Amino acid sequence: MQNDLDAGDESPPPPEKQSGATRIAYLVGGTGLFVAMATDAIAVLGRHTGFTLLGSIEVVQTCIVLIASSAMIFATLTGSHAAVHILTERLSPPAVQRLARIAAALSAVLFLILATGCLWLVADMWNGHERTELLHIPIKPLRLLQILALAFVALLFLRNALRRSGR
Repeated sequence: MQNDLDAGDESPPPPEKQSGATRIAYLVGGTGLFVAMATDAIAVLGRHTGFTLLGSIEVVQTCIVLIASSAMIFATLTGSHAAVHILTERLSPPAVQRLARIAAALSAVLFLILATGCLWLVADMWNGHERTELLHIPIKPLRLLQILALAFVALLFLRNALRRSGR
């Protein structure tokens, strides 16, 4: 006799509501991933059929900035950063909340340090007119995008640290 709640009969849980920022991060990252994949696929196909796609590595590197920036934002907004719970599953809920607050605050500090380092690079290279070799893609906007993403992630972690402390 089969149980009415057979594992194959379960319907997936309804999708969670996503904020506008989460959707934008998802779309930017997905677009960057698609462009990087398509560029690389065309370049590989070209190597095997006798034509060359010049600058494919530069396009992929540019897309990586989009992918990494949106992935950090998406993971922070959805709370899906990797976590190990070996210690926290043995602690009381108040201790877990305190550690979560400390982790969020330290994460905010880490991302602010990364943003500061990137800002320092931009300041040093501001008049350098950095561009890629073949396609002459400007580097400055990519660095600024990365700084904005890092600062946004730091603010999200800070918000999480302060929100948890208010509970």
